This record gives sequence, C-alpha cells and structure tokens, in this order.
Amino acid sequence: MPTDTYTYRPLPECLTIKESKIEGLGVFAKEFIPRETELGVSHYFIGEEIKRTPLGGFYNHSEEPTCYSIISKEDVNLVTKRDIQEGEEITTHYSL
Repeated sequence: MPTDTYTYRPLPECLTIKESKIEGLGVFAKEFIPRETELGVSHYFIGEEIKRTPLGGFYNHSEEPTCYSIISKEDVNLVTKRDIQEGEEITTHYSL
C-alpha cells in the first residue's frame, strides 16, 4: 500500500471510547495530551443539519470541561483547555 494514502480514523490515536462515570460511554485519553491540542472535528454543518463525528458522538458535558470548541461555518473543532492526563475523560460545555 502506498505511504501517501490517507486512512480514515474515527478518533485520533491518543483517544479511546469506554464507559463513563458521567453518562454512558465517553471519550478518554490513552496518553498525556498537552494543552491547546486540536483533537479533531466533532461536528459538521451541512445546510441546516448538524452531523456528529465519532468524537462528537461520545464526549460528555461538564461544568468544568477539559476542552473547548472552535466553531466555524463548516464545523466544530475540539481543543484541549489544559493538559490532559492518561485515563482522563474528554469533556466540554455543550454549546451547540
């Protein structure tokens, strides 16, 4: 297989989905993630619809979130607010 071929990954390598103490399943760090790391697109805007990615479908809400969202006309990108430790849940304050 050519090395320049893009392989789709539903989540970045540093994240996994597992049971959450907050609600159902959640997104968790598999390793240390530095502050201001872009984790990827959580939602896409397609016309009047909002489409979730696997990342957007599993992170949970928190009043003290570990991440914030950068919202553009096309999508929502999730970025870490602070350093995230291995095993820590990825959360945001829902704003859509």
